[in-house]
Amino acid sequence: MMRIALFLATNLAIIVVASITLNLLGVGRYLDETGGLNLTNLLIFCFVFGMIGSGVSLLMSKWLAKRGTRTQVITQPRTQQEQWLMQTVADLAKKAGIGMPEVGIFPSNQSNAFATGWNRNNALVAVSSGMLQRMSPDEVRAVLAHEIGHVANGDMITLALVQGVVNTFVMFFARIIGHTVDRVVFKNEGGHGIAFYLTTIFAEIILGILASGIVMWFSRYREYRADDAGARLASPAAMISALERLKTEQNLPNEMPDTLTAFGINKGQSQDLIQKFFSSHPPLDDRIAALRSKTFA
Repeated sequence: MMRIALFLATNLAIIVVASITLNLLGVGRYLDETGGLNLTNLLIFCFVFGMIGSGVSLLMSKWLAKRGTRTQVITQPRTQQEQWLMQTVADLAKKAGIGMPEVGIFPSNQSNAFATGWNRNNALVAVSSGMLQRMSPDEVRAVLAHEIGHVANGDMITLALVQGVVNTFVMFFARIIGHTVDRVVFKNEGGHGIAFYLTTIFAEIILGILASGIVMWFSRYREYRADDAGARLASPAAMISALERLKTEQNLPNEMPDTLTAFGINKGQSQDLIQKFFSSHPPLDDRIAALRSKTFA
């Protein structure tokens, strides 16, 4: 029930803000006087909705991540392990030149970790309880360095921007397809009929699935960059050891919500070309090979 209420509230906020913005820009409609598409107004319409939707998700990312994973943020360390975790993150953050993130632990048997937040000085880094139980301190430090690397590289912001641009063009071309079908196939000359809306929804689903490959490509690319950062902030040997440890846990169920999978360090191995195309993470073997092929100063 809470998730449904949050979904409705978020979408209502997006609609209200977008409507106000569109009115201020003078973009109240994207049909011209003859019933044709005004492509400039349509592009602005799609850009506003696409970017606002992505931006709201980014701004709410920490709040949603804490609740989606049941992360307990460490405000006052109660154990030696929590004290070590806080100190390690502080050291890595200072080394990476970012503000101290919030640090948390979430209940999951699988070794995993994630970082999120709307800017590099206001982030959240969380690790699973399973990872703390089974990984060595050097391996945990490397995983934390990987996540700090995501924050320092601004990956959350960049991913939101990429998603916003993808949203824009999915909406834009879906409406062009819907308009064309409505006019050419159904000969509707007076505004938009039901064919426009049904075709647009269908086109958005298909284009959205295809376009998600672009977002996933960037997600895979940023994993290599974060691995590189982890190797530099911790050590190449520790980063490789941590990734090899993750390989041994591929059969454990992933308890991270689907919406946070792209932000976690651990993701199941891809089995075929289609799965690889839509995977948020490269295969662990490829990531390990990439690290081994580099020379670190």
